[in-house]
Amino acid sequence: MEAFDIPAVPVSSSEETIKKSRFITLLAHTEGAEAARAFVQQVKSEHPTARHHCWAWVAGAPDDSQQLGFSDDGEPSGTAGKPMLAQLMGAGIGEITAVVVRYYGGIMLGTGGLVKAYGGGVQQGLKQLPRQRKVPMKYFTLQCDYPQLSDIERLVQRFDAKVTESDYQDRIALTLAVPYGQIDGFKQNLSDFSRGALSLIPLTP
Repeated sequence: MEAFDIPAVPVSSSEETIKKSRFITLLAHTEGAEAARAFVQQVKSEHPTARHHCWAWVAGAPDDSQQLGFSDDGEPSGTAGKPMLAQLMGAGIGEITAVVVRYYGGIMLGTGGLVKAYGGGVQQGLKQLPRQRKVPMKYFTLQCDYPQLSDIERLVQRFDAKVTESDYQDRIALTLAVPYGQIDGFKQNLSDFSRGALSLIPLTP
């Protein structure tokens, strides 16, 4: 799993009026499909009188095709959700949901106009969206003796890992988050310095 871009802010929005219809584009950081659905519902409750609430999401990493979704919400098929999703995927950004709220102004836009309005709204929103890098981590537990702790702390630093929990009893129990790309190197170095006595135990998801 490689690092990828995610939204750096919880929610970002932009608005434009096209032939008297108001289009409000909202982009949010949503980790997982459940969070994405919750954001769509939140927008619907905040804009109850809007005619359409079209949406698209990339709820996981940009290359995870299992975490994609979109809806035209009553607009002609293929004119809203799909062009919105295409913009998100083209941006190479993950854990993001786009909702475009339309307040109908009485003038039909036609299929080409709708594709441009919905896809363009997301495109403009993405241009304004601050991003940050997410490094996917895998979680492990590790038990060690007190004299071994300083060596482990050096490994944590060297391999960009993090100690998320520590419990000091007779021995030390650590919970570590290790970047996916660094797991093999971390394990090898841990085994080398402890002469095979220490090993990472994966935490079940």
